[in-house]
This record gives sequence, C-alpha cells and structure tokens, in this order.
Amino acid sequence: MSKGNYILGINASRARSGGARAHLRGILTATDPISYGFREVHVWSYPQLLRSLPDKPWLIKHSPRALSKSIWSQLIWERVILSNELKQKGCSILLNVDAGSISKFRPAVTMSRDLLPYEPGERARYKIGISRMRLEILRYVHTLSLRRAAGVIFLSRYASEIVQKSSGGLSNYRIINHGADQDFKEVILEIPWPAHNERPINCLYVSPISPYKHQSEVIEAIAELRKKGFDINLILVGGGGKQAKLCLINQIHKFDPKGAYIKWLGDIDHNNLPSLFSKADLFIFASSCEAFPITLLEAMSVGLPIACSSKSSLPEVLGDAGVFFDPEDVNSISSAVETLLIESELRMDLAKKAKKRAEEFTWQKCAKETFKFLKETLNGNAYI
Repeated sequence: MSKGNYILGINASRARSGGARAHLRGILTATDPISYGFREVHVWSYPQLLRSLPDKPWLIKHSPRALSKSIWSQLIWERVILSNELKQKGCSILLNVDAGSISKFRPAVTMSRDLLPYEPGERARYKIGISRMRLEILRYVHTLSLRRAAGVIFLSRYASEIVQKSSGGLSNYRIINHGADQDFKEVILEIPWPAHNERPINCLYVSPISPYKHQSEVIEAIAELRKKGFDINLILVGGGGKQAKLCLINQIHKFDPKGAYIKWLGDIDHNNLPSLFSKADLFIFASSCEAFPITLLEAMSVGLPIACSSKSSLPEVLGDAGVFFDPEDVNSISSAVETLLIESELRMDLAKKAKKRAEEFTWQKCAKETFKFLKETLNGNAYI
C-alpha cells in the first residue's frame, strides 16, 4: 500500500471508562487523519459511545450486537471475529484504546490506560478474592498485549515507568497526554468566593467510588474542618460497584447523619459536568492511582483552586498549581483544604496557575501525536 493511503481500525469494544470515551471523542474531533495519511478510520464499539463520536466522511462506525451483550460475548467477538472484520475493511493498523485487548490483528498500537493492576500497594487494598484475582489476571493480559504490540502509548511518564518495571522495557512507545474538552475551558465560575461566611464553601470531588479514590478519607477530613468552624459542603460525584456504594453511604451517614453538608449525586453524564464545576468553589482530587487524571485536568481547565493527592501521576499533571496531600492521611487532607480556605492570595494564584497549565494539554496535541505515532509505527521508522 502506498504512503498516504492507509486505513486505521480502532478497537473501542470495551472503552467504558469516562477517560476512554473522552479520549476517543477528543482525538476524532480535534484533527483530520487524512493529513497523516489515513483516508479512513473504522471504529468498533457499542452504540452509546458511537453516537457520541463526530460524524465525519472519513469515519465509519461499526456496532456488532456482541458488544451490547455480556463480557464473554464481547471477548469472543474481539478474539475470533474482529481480526477478520479489520482485514475485510482493508485496515493497515489497529489502535487498541486499552491494554486489555485480546485481538490477534497485527500490526497494532496499544494504549496502556489502567495503572491499578501494576501498583503493588494499590493491589494490596483488595483482599484475596474475586477483585484481587481480577487485578492479577488483568496484569497478565495487559502485559502480554503490550509486549505483542508494534507500539505502545502511555498517558504519563509515571505510568510508563511503573508499567515497564513489570512488563520489561518496550522498544517502541510514546508518552501522549490526554486533553480536556473545550466546554471546561469556557466555564465561567458563577458564584464569587463567599465573604464572612455569607454562604457555605462548596467543595467538589468527581471520581468513581473505589478504595483507591479515598472518598472515605475526604469525608472525614471535611467533617474535621467543620468541627474547626468552617462552613463547608462536600459534593461527591461518581458511581461504583454495590459494595463501594454501600461503604460510601455508611461513611456519609457516620459523619453527616442528617445530610446537612455532604451530597452524593451518583453518576452524572459527562456533558453535565461543566455546569456542576461552575458552581464549585474548590476542587478535591484524592486518588492514589491514575495513569492520567482527566477529571483533575478538567478542574484545572475551569480554573478552580485544587487540593490534590501527591500520589501517582497527579503531581506530573498539576505541577505547582495546587496544594498536595497524602490521600491516606485525614489530617493531611484537611490541612491542604484549610490552606486554600484561609490563604486567599495563594488560593487565587494557584487557580490561575492551574488554568494556565491546563492549556498545555489539548486534544489537538494529543490527536497530532497519536496519528503521527501510528504512521511512524506503520512505516517501521518510529523512534524512542
């Protein structure tokens, strides 16, 4: 096949996380792959995700029925059928949007999106049982997929280092950061910072409910600040499994039995998040394991003051534009938030820094680097 006449296949069959969906929308909206030599892009995914993608003359969407069925149906389809469909469409290369791919098609570039199976301390949070076994299986599957890929995309330097400690050195990889949607960059904060306790201060934390997200510690930290006399509310956004939700409900009831200052809104459509951010005064992000924290980047894009976990890839993304804490230490969390509450000049300075730093992360840049890497890998002249 001559240069400039390539066809790209994208395997998004199990791209269920908010970050994976935002990434696919972002890169397919931000650039024209024709300028990188790809005359067609074929995406295989489930109907809900495909409907959110842009309609472009070069973009062809495929939604096999198996992808709307059980996980076993999805896996069988991916292993047995996807490769043939890619060949029938004349695809030159496949982009797997997560490392759980079991497709046999080659050549393929695979994204390493899930860091949890590789973090020893994080795996230990899950007791021996189904959840722990799942992480061990994922680590094996992901490592095998990354080793077999012609190229690998990592979302941060931190993720690259952690994964390759386990997988061994990979010969062809890139570190390509995500971006943030323009909707967040255009958000105007609706309410000025309250003066003299005229209203409560609204703290927002958006993240799926899980042990490594440390919502329980954040709840306790906010309760401690209220004991000190701060009029502060906590708004939690995010869904989770049955057990995770039960633990969160119990923690909320323990510290705020009357529902006076903690609100859990559950899972919210991504399109509604900018409006929610516009009503917040302060953002908290307490995760201890992130390949790339896209929700943190969205808060930065809005220009909110941020109290942030010092773990994983978060300092790499936030830089010096926030106050950091140990997410496993309630006192550390409360101290970081208190700093933002009482030091107004620092708070405003950090919010401006965060918004400015967020400008470095765009879907245009992500798309350009991704399609360039795909083409280089396909041509066999990728460099490290």
